[in-house]
Amino acid sequence: MQEKLTDALRALKARTEAFLASRVLTKDDDWADSIGRAVSMQTAADDVVRAVVQQARHNGATWQVIGDALGVSRQAAFQRYGKPIDPRTGEPMNTTPLPRVVELAASVIEDLASGRWTRVTEQFDPAMRDGLSEDALAAAWAQLVGLSGAFEGRGEPEVARAGDVTITNTPLLFEAGDYTARIAFRDDRTIAGLHILEGHTS
Repeated sequence: MQEKLTDALRALKARTEAFLASRVLTKDDDWADSIGRAVSMQTAADDVVRAVVQQARHNGATWQVIGDALGVSRQAAFQRYGKPIDPRTGEPMNTTPLPRVVELAASVIEDLASGRWTRVTEQFDPAMRDGLSEDALAAAWAQLVGLSGAFEGRGEPEVARAGDVTITNTPLLFEAGDYTARIAFRDDRTIAGLHILEGHTS
């Protein structure tokens, strides 16, 4: 455990020294190298945080204590740094969200707001297709508009991997109400769950 932290600190030090040793750029220079070095420092710094969190957990720190230190909820801390074990297999679970899931969720919400019900339901997995028809989806969206007025926009989604799906929670803004679109995506990019929750979740 201590070795991971030591290795992470060494990597951060090496990347920082490399960044400081690189020449200062003028406005006419290509900034790509400096940006790349800065990103590598950011990655190395996150590795240090990850190693410290793992060491803290090994020594008995709770996720609440870790979350407080990070300025996030204990659930958010766990989702970012935890290593959940799959109760079905006893193996570590995949915690990496589906690539480009933010864009995928935005596309679904745009289709909902534009009344393109078929485009949404075509993305449903078999269980969703059996449980939610195109007409029922349209009626649910119409109910939201009836309660809170026209759709005005969306906020930035929160993303987390949960078992076999990636879940996005996207704030939705209506004329007279706030909601959250919770969409669960399978790794094949089909929709395994779609819920509109009242208020903004965190």
